[in-house]
Amino acid sequence: MDILQEHLIRARASGGVFARSVAVPPWGLRLPGTIQLAVHAVVQGHAWLWTEGNDDLLELTPGDLALVRGGPDHFVAHQPGAHCVSPAEFRSLHPAGVHAGDVHAGSAVFLCGAYRFAGDIGRGLVATLPPVLSLPASVDDPIHAVVTLLSRELSHAEPGQQTVLDRLLDVLVVLGLRAGLTRSATAPAWFRAASDPRLSPALEAMHAQAGQPWTVDELAKLASMSRATFARVFQQALGQAPMRYLSDWRMTLARDLLLTQDATLAEIAGRVGYSSVYAFATAFRRHHGQSPGRWRQRETLAAIPGHD
Repeated sequence: MDILQEHLIRARASGGVFARSVAVPPWGLRLPGTIQLAVHAVVQGHAWLWTEGNDDLLELTPGDLALVRGGPDHFVAHQPGAHCVSPAEFRSLHPAGVHAGDVHAGSAVFLCGAYRFAGDIGRGLVATLPPVLSLPASVDDPIHAVVTLLSRELSHAEPGQQTVLDRLLDVLVVLGLRAGLTRSATAPAWFRAASDPRLSPALEAMHAQAGQPWTVDELAKLASMSRATFARVFQQALGQAPMRYLSDWRMTLARDLLLTQDATLAEIAGRVGYSSVYAFATAFRRHHGQSPGRWRQRETLAAIPGHD
């Protein structure tokens, strides 16, 4: 199995707002840090991107892609420090509908999107990215081709457009995540270890069948290593022992199921490898300091807007 693919499926990623903008300087856009993952690409001209409280500036030129993780507000503008307005005010100042042939030579044409991942696994996946991830343009990179297709689709109203945009945005975000995790120093250990042919069979088995009563001996056999060698290599690559990793993954799955599905505690316990609700609740309490039912209640209430 593909472990990144499995994370993406469980994250239930969904596209939000996506827009093509054409702006003549001076212009500036302020985007809220509540956007879980923002996507920015320039088609024509250039744009500067920075986050609130951070002096690091990123210049985007045609074909570049930037992913911005939720947190502080961030800004996209014609020059650093420009006055930036809300998306609603920006749309009133720079209305959509400008076709490619009508774009002024000094204008910037850029794409902005918002993406959301559901559940605990989705949040964890986004959290592995740096606050701002820059992916420079490359003519032979598929990201460049997708940005071009998105811009073309957004510049003309056609039947079925929203479906096309949703699919292209899906592709763009997955390509960006894949490239970003490959290049990022903060990529999760499982992503790096999944490319190790010695460890990938065992990792894939744990992720695909978390409910199985795995032992270190069984996992070592899948990896074609002795028990001692497997345990040592696994610890070096992932920073924890195999059974600890498996326990943490089971808890991750359990949190996701508690948040996103109407499953009973008995059903969740069975799916993540515990023989009874009691055994599952004991393990969950050891990890989180409270019972699964109380944890789910707290997280559900916290997700309600305005709830303290």
